[in-house]
Amino acid sequence: MHDGNPHRPTSSGPRAVRRWRRRLADEREEAAVYRELAARRGGEEHEILLGLAEAEERHARYWEELLGDDVGRRRRGQVRMRVLVALARRFGSVFVLALAQRAESRSPYHYDQDVPASMAADERIHEEVVRALAARGRAQVSGSFRAAVFGANDGLVSNLALVLGVIGGNVPTSTVLLTGLSGLLAGALSMGAGEFISVRSQRELLAAATPNPQARAVVPYLDVDANELALVYRARGMTEQEARRRADALLQDPKPSAPAPRSEDEHEVVGTGLKAAVASFAFFASGALVPVLPFAVGLSGGPAVLVAVVLVGIALLLTGAAVGVLSGAGPLPRALRQLAIGAGAAAFTYVLGVLFGAVAA
Repeated sequence: MHDGNPHRPTSSGPRAVRRWRRRLADEREEAAVYRELAARRGGEEHEILLGLAEAEERHARYWEELLGDDVGRRRRGQVRMRVLVALARRFGSVFVLALAQRAESRSPYHYDQDVPASMAADERIHEEVVRALAARGRAQVSGSFRAAVFGANDGLVSNLALVLGVIGGNVPTSTVLLTGLSGLLAGALSMGAGEFISVRSQRELLAAATPNPQARAVVPYLDVDANELALVYRARGMTEQEARRRADALLQDPKPSAPAPRSEDEHEVVGTGLKAAVASFAFFASGALVPVLPFAVGLSGGPAVLVAVVLVGIALLLTGAAVGVLSGAGPLPRALRQLAIGAGAAAFTYVLGVLFGAVAA
């Protein structure tokens, strides 16, 4: 927070005024983002987002005071900030928070000589607040999102590799289409079943490690002393001193208490087996359908291969960018990484298909 009226820095001039106007416009856009997000949330998150909006409006007032008579007409912020406002207005999802986190991390205030140190520090704190809010959303969607991304990526890469491998063996278009559709169905069923078993097994492991809430009810009837009961807490990872303190307190007040709420890990992070299985099946099938589409609509030979490769490449870029956005990292590096891995796998199987085709011939 900047106290008092700011004095105009020595760097003032036409270029500085233009920069200050951009800063003012961006602060207004950021405030709008947080207000739109707050409107779609309730409780504590609503209050936190409103607090962020008020802080950005305070920063905007700093630039207004700095500009004085040069404030000019109301301007729009950068394109990325305007896109964030539009997304926040319509969706209010974790993706918007992840984008807002990235925007806060790229704040130019840390090297802008016209920005008070206190305001630059504010932006650092805003980044951490948004990071924590985004982490809540990531935890809620991580189970299904993981299954969706892995399913779509596996469908794209594995079926493109399968189709290109078969094409390399010089088989008819009908065989390529049948192979692609068979790979789609077999892979989707396998992915869905595997995801269901994986998530259910993980939840069962967590449940087995969760303390039994009924155990406290038998404490008044135990033939043990505090030292023996302390072993329970030490087995859960407490220090000997802390375990002894908890055991003494429990023996003094052994009345059963309300069961503790189940852990966040078990609910949000792991997800449910059925939801993860459905997401994995659907996204694998949708991804695996992409390389088959050109052949399904009647294309064959080189044109079909070219269209399939381009479509899969675009889809891989999109899934990689989605992972980057949700993780708060740069979407472009993640998109290119996804594309490189998929292209490498497809090229390898195509070469194998060509080699086997040549041997068979």
